[in-house]
Amino acid sequence: MARIDDGHPTTIDFANAPSTGLLVWEKEVTPPGLNGGGPNDTTTMRNTTWRTMAPKKLISLTQGSFVAAYDPEAFSILLDQLNVNQLITVTFPDGSTYDFWGWMNEFTPNACTEGEQPTANVTIEPSNQNAAGVETAPVLTGA
Repeated sequence: MARIDDGHPTTIDFANAPSTGLLVWEKEVTPPGLNGGGPNDTTTMRNTTWRTMAPKKLISLTQGSFVAAYDPEAFSILLDQLNVNQLITVTFPDGSTYDFWGWMNEFTPNACTEGEQPTANVTIEPSNQNAAGVETAPVLTGA
């Protein structure tokens, strides 16, 4: 095990259209995170001083995102990717990968200004279920 000391390059690929086919180029990547869902309140009228809590059983994979430079022709290609559940792969600088099922939820261009490269924000929603609707955990594969 070794920590990553530089985030470059971190990329995101969609099984139905690898990033090079999307006409977008990642500038910043925020991989999905993990969320335990918060506490279950187990407090009853028998408690005397403290509210009691218990952890939930299920885990959520949180939203991921990236900021990308783009070719304007990407709009028509990205339209075909929106809301399409597919395998998504985040590749980290050390070559390790994080594969999960989800979909591109949003492609939002940022303001175009003189002297700056146009970019867009892209959000990804994890589904945690494959194309057949079967619950499928994310998979981390080491370098």
